[in-house]
Amino acid sequence: MKKIIKLISSLLANIVTKIGLFIDQQIIIPITKAVMLITTLLKDNKKRTERLLTQKHSLILISLALALIMFFIVDNKANLFIESSAEVLYNQPVKAIYNEEAFVVEGIPDVVDITLIGRRADLYLAKQLPIQEVNIDLSGLKPGTHRVPIRYSHPLTSIDYKLDPSFTTIVIYPKVSVVRGVGIDLLHEEKLDPKLIIEQSEIDKTEVIIKGAQHTIDKVAVIKAMIDIENISKPVVGTLTLEDIALIAYDQKGNQVDVEIVPAKVKATIEITSPNKQVPIKIIPVGEVSFGKAIESMSADKTDVIVYADQKTLTEINYITVEIDVDKLSAAKEFNVTLKKPSGAKHISVANVTVSVTLGEEVNQEIPNIKIEHRSLADNLSVQALSAADTEISVVVKGTKHVLAELDHKAIYAYVDLSGYGVGQHEVEVAVYGDDLRATYTPKTKKVKVRIIKQ
Repeated sequence: MKKIIKLISSLLANIVTKIGLFIDQQIIIPITKAVMLITTLLKDNKKRTERLLTQKHSLILISLALALIMFFIVDNKANLFIESSAEVLYNQPVKAIYNEEAFVVEGIPDVVDITLIGRRADLYLAKQLPIQEVNIDLSGLKPGTHRVPIRYSHPLTSIDYKLDPSFTTIVIYPKVSVVRGVGIDLLHEEKLDPKLIIEQSEIDKTEVIIKGAQHTIDKVAVIKAMIDIENISKPVVGTLTLEDIALIAYDQKGNQVDVEIVPAKVKATIEITSPNKQVPIKIIPVGEVSFGKAIESMSADKTDVIVYADQKTLTEINYITVEIDVDKLSAAKEFNVTLKKPSGAKHISVANVTVSVTLGEEVNQEIPNIKIEHRSLADNLSVQALSAADTEISVVVKGTKHVLAELDHKAIYAYVDLSGYGVGQHEVEVAVYGDDLRATYTPKTKKVKVRIIKQ
């Protein structure tokens, strides 16, 4: 009580001071300036002024004029504090009073507008006081639908108020609790340094309690811990611990569901790695060089590339291919090529390479006894060659004399593709290739006969 009296006394003293300052600035100072102006004007004619001021009728008229001026000024300014006015307080928060542990309430407005009506002096005082509470008292109400008033508590009885809205319809539900599992969502993972990979992420809670009305809880499909990679300052290889990770409930369509989650935040641990693999660059010529010519050499200014990817992807990457168009090429040439990332790779250490190609005179050589492999046969089938001639072929290799001299015959392969073939006897085409791509390979025997049987 003493604090309230002290607060009101302080406010009244503040108001009196401001009123005094107002009278001083709006009344006394203007009148003083007017008198000084009149005095200055009258200095130029002192005798006439003295005669005017010594006459009784003149003094009465001057006094009456000044009194009327002061009356109108004071009356006009005083009306500002006497006349009724209105003040609107917009978007005032609403507090609901009820047992939050036992019930869930729907329909409570977030904010209301308050119109204060009263004398301007009282409105001025009201604005100086702390904003009072707007509340809805639901104490004692049972589950169901209710129309309840919204009230505004204020200490000044001289002020009237109106609320918009002044009533609201609310629905009270019993609050229920269930246990649910928690998953993890990584946000903005694409913003992570491409050399880094989040190998593993964990949170310190595998289950949480969600509370709310039964019909709201029924909508919850998943609860996710939202780990935002953008919030990690300078992520590096190692194990990081993140505090206060928010938990959010979602329905089947991915919309957020408003339920209470206990705990609302968890601690997360993420393991960041940087798996990589160094692989060679493989140059693949596309097309045929000019007639009578063959590729003597192919070399790149960079021979190896470091590939960054997850471990499973790295096991499937053994080299990076660089294709160069040598069709109709008749002289040595350099190619500037942009490397393409292998499928699944996040980053490669080299972006561009320069490939140099030289040519020489073409010669050819026949390589005999190249065994024929059988590929893409269904699992429940087996294949047999119809004769010894159908088990191996000769391959004609074309290239420069230097290339053919260095050629490893074991690195020449022949095969038949049996995908789509069933039980029976078939004549199939033979395909050949070699590891040294400077040379070209042609099977001397184009087709062979095979028999496919069930195992």
